[in-house]
Amino acid sequence: MEINKQIKFLLSNLKLKNDTFVHRDFHASNLMRYKKELAIIDTQDALIGNIAYDLASLIDDVRFKSNKKLKNNIYNYYLKLNKNKINTSILLNDFEILSVIRNMKIIGIFARLAARDKKKKYLKLIPYAWKLIELRIKNNKIFDGLKKILNLNFSKELRNLK
Repeated sequence: MEINKQIKFLLSNLKLKNDTFVHRDFHASNLMRYKKELAIIDTQDALIGNIAYDLASLIDDVRFKSNKKLKNNIYNYYLKLNKNKINTSILLNDFEILSVIRNMKIIGIFARLAARDKKKKYLKLIPYAWKLIELRIKNNKIFDGLKKILNLNFSKELRNLK
């Protein structure tokens, strides 16, 4: 299947090492205040992975709509905190790839939850997941093949891109 080839292609273009604790479900709903400290919950899917994954999860969270300015501010704040530790172009590459793949996975999971488990409440989040994918793929040539596949298989109406 062509989409599988594109996902494998994108994954093969990740540049950062898998050497960091990654929560894999890092978003505002899994952050809590506990004894005046920040606590992270729901860690059962954590593993060692790419440092950009949780950053993409937080910034491109489908449950919390935010504008491009806030997304950029959070991303730039992360860069500022890690300015001497990371190559910014490599981080951006991995961030965009992981955001796109993560949001494609979310669309599939939410569609399955609605069909199999009758959990229809997740369907309302799918249009924003599509918007996040479009945001990340529009200016990067690495996504040209994926764009073609998405355009052939998922109408602009379905993706709310009218």
